Amino acid sequence: GVGAMTWSPLACGIISGKYGNGVPESSRAALKCYQWLKEKIISEEGRKQQVKLKDLSPIAERLGCTLPQLAVAWCLRNEGVSSVLLGSSNPEQLIENLGAIQASASAGGTSAEVLPKMTSHIVNEIDNILGNKPYSKKDYRS
Repeated sequence: GVGAMTWSPLACGIISGKYGNGVPESSRAALKCYQWLKEKIISEEGRKQQVKLKDLSPIAERLGCTLPQLAVAWCLRNEGVSSVLLGSSNPEQLIENLGAIQASASAGGTSAEVLPKMTSHIVNEIDNILGNKPYSKKDYRS
């Protein structure tokens, strides 16, 4: 009867792809108060995350969605997640992120929502790339 509300499904914009070639001057990570984010992005771990994003791109393409939509759907597909908090800088980002749960019209036609496409095969594929699937040992005595 308990659900989780996840936040920052796009990892402070990292999953948007804007940091693939460094930190743009117009980005949040370029602000002095976000120095911690810039350090995270340019670190060895940050470079490894960028590789994982490139590995996830073909899955997003197969599903007909963007990486941000894939990330939001990946969060929502978890049965313990009740909702996902989205932080958008502009209306276009919000509309794109909402494409994970609703059909949206685009210049190339209509794209179906992403969440129903998150089959166990797709989720396993994503989990293998991410390598961070939590392991929970259930205590059946309680």
